[in-house]
Amino acid sequence: MLSPVRKMFDEISKSYDFLNHTLSCFQDILWRKACCRELKKRGAGKRLLDLCGGTGDFAVEFERIVGKPSVAILGDFSFGMLEHSCGKKTSAKPVQLDAMQMPFCENSFDVILNGFGMRNLPNAAGGLEESHRVLSAGGYLMVLDFFSPRNFFNRFFYKCLAPLFIPLLGSIFSGKRSAYEYLINSVLRFLPVSDFANLAKEKGFRVISIKPCFFGIAYRVLLQKGKTT
Repeated sequence: MLSPVRKMFDEISKSYDFLNHTLSCFQDILWRKACCRELKKRGAGKRLLDLCGGTGDFAVEFERIVGKPSVAILGDFSFGMLEHSCGKKTSAKPVQLDAMQMPFCENSFDVILNGFGMRNLPNAAGGLEESHRVLSAGGYLMVLDFFSPRNFFNRFFYKCLAPLFIPLLGSIFSGKRSAYEYLINSVLRFLPVSDFANLAKEKGFRVISIKPCFFGIAYRVLLQKGKTT
């Protein structure tokens, strides 16, 4: 039996890209580009996992900016989302998987992308632990997500503005108002970015950078697995 969250993503997969771009005023595209430019600047490795990758937009940007990986996997728990990655300009192979228990050996990847997926996991601690396990020493985990708001602007946006227009637009274009009510609630339930960074340190990562996107509506957090001596 499908979990309610997985079923929800299957149901909105057809309109997912359009609504992501529309609701963010196409800022999500710029945020992914910025993430990939930062990884290129740091000489990110060539074995890529786009985790919670949905329809593959992050993997597409990685290949365009960083270069074609030697190994590339697009992993998501929603078959519907993976199905809609077909035809996109990426060499990443779609694999349906559980991000909390991945079917990969230790040290399998040099780079893990996680765009808007960490907050949808059963718990961030388990997601970080599993990402740490499959990441090579010195490898990077780039997390792009909406974190629980803490400043005035973000609280006003997520508690006053977003609950009014995001579910409405979601209902109009996907017919699934509840899915976009879930989106707002998932942000409010998630960790603040500072708490997430501290949790990542506890799980063995080094925090390289924390950068706000559009006044902190989202954040990109670059983590690195410690190198062995």
